[in-house]
Amino acid sequence: MLCAVYKSRKKADTYLFVEKRDDFSRVPSPLMQTFGTPQLVLMTRLTPDKPLGMASVSRVMEALRQQGFYLQVPPPVENLLEQHKLAQTRRKVP
Repeated sequence: MLCAVYKSRKKADTYLFVEKRDDFSRVPSPLMQTFGTPQLVLMTRLTPDKPLGMASVSRVMEALRQQGFYLQVPPPVENLLEQHKLAQTRRKVP
């Protein structure tokens, strides 16, 4: 399956996969407004034996078939201070 991958100029590390280059007809308008002007990163052929960096190839392919796009967002930022505080609180409780 061939697809086009675009990066967002508004949202860091956010990528939009679509079935055809420059065809955003199946992407909801509110999503496109939030995403901003898409910047083409690459055209690629998705195959189960060629892994993607942060997404499951099968999940991306299924989303493209079902809804015509796949949105890849960065993982949430870990708050190490909050994790440390929580761990300290748990140690104090007998």
